[in-house]
Amino acid sequence: MDAAASFGRPFEYDATAGPPASLHLRGRLDVRAVEHAWGPLRHAVQGLGVAGAVVHVELSGLEYCDGAGAALLHALERDLEQAGAELRFEGMGRMVADQMNPYRELAAVEPARVGDGRGWWPGLLDVVDSVGRAAHSQLSFVGELTRAVGSGLRHPRQVRWGDTLRVAEAAGFRALPIVSLIAFLLGVILAFQSAIAMRQFGGEIFVANLVAVSLFRELGPLMMAILLAGRSGAAFAAEIGTMKVNEEVNALKTMGLDPVRFLVLPKVLAGLLVAPLLALYANMIGLIGGAVVMQGFGIPWVAYFNQVAAALTPSDLFSGLAKAVVFGLVVASVGCLRGLQTGSGAASVGLATTSAVVTSIILIVVLDGLFAVLFYHMGV
Repeated sequence: MDAAASFGRPFEYDATAGPPASLHLRGRLDVRAVEHAWGPLRHAVQGLGVAGAVVHVELSGLEYCDGAGAALLHALERDLEQAGAELRFEGMGRMVADQMNPYRELAAVEPARVGDGRGWWPGLLDVVDSVGRAAHSQLSFVGELTRAVGSGLRHPRQVRWGDTLRVAEAAGFRALPIVSLIAFLLGVILAFQSAIAMRQFGGEIFVANLVAVSLFRELGPLMMAILLAGRSGAAFAAEIGTMKVNEEVNALKTMGLDPVRFLVLPKVLAGLLVAPLLALYANMIGLIGGAVVMQGFGIPWVAYFNQVAAALTPSDLFSGLAKAVVFGLVVASVGCLRGLQTGSGAASVGLATTSAVVTSIILIVVLDGLFAVLFYHMGV
């Protein structure tokens, strides 16, 4: 079937169903012609493009083609491709080819989020490579930090004790209000939930044993570490990350100063100092919260704290403090490492802060599980 159309412009086309199917374009295929021909021409070509067919498009009669015309030709090509047919351009001049090239180059670019189709093995190798690079950076940082700590022990005067005390005040003393609130509520919840169950057996007094051992061995150090990660670890990452973005870290290297010794060491020493103190303080406040609840169950303060003193052993105290020291070291070092790994731009500081908190909490939970297994086998 032959069809001809004219739109009052020097552009017209003839569509022939064939066989073979063909389309002849003549005249000026500019933006004004495309405005009228876009829908009718695409509809006509879709009628020619049955699955497996080849449609020949003769372009030798085109006198002019602009970007809009090239967009129409590209749309025709995509329509037939989706229908399972093929569109072949014949007689394409250099002018039309130059206008079509950007559209074809764009179609050849794969979206960034689409899989590369390489299969699972190359993807697995990429994951292993990224994990290996991350492990290498972690081990390199641990080595630099160990060297800085060793140098500080040999030469204590080289340590910036003023900054260490300033960081310890910010991470420890200023954290007392939030630690007090959380620890008190934790003791209240532990005591109240335990007392409800123990009351059925008349053993309310033994709630003191449960609260004391739970706080000193597990919940006190764990709660303190999570608060330290969300409060101080994020602050360390943001502070060093901002310095990295502002090129201050590079300035320290230019002046011959080691950023690990100058920036990281004071924060790590402060974390080691305040973590066990905060854990011990949280334990005391948690015991007070439990005592307040036990007053409502008829257990006086003296009987409660006598039961606590009888339930606790030195191993309960020192095992919890050992956990707190390790947790403080992990939180401070991870926060500083993420700060040093900050890229360029303000968004990278936020990413470094988020990564510091998430990584710290994951490591805290993993280490807490390892401590539980270790203490079990040690009989602690």
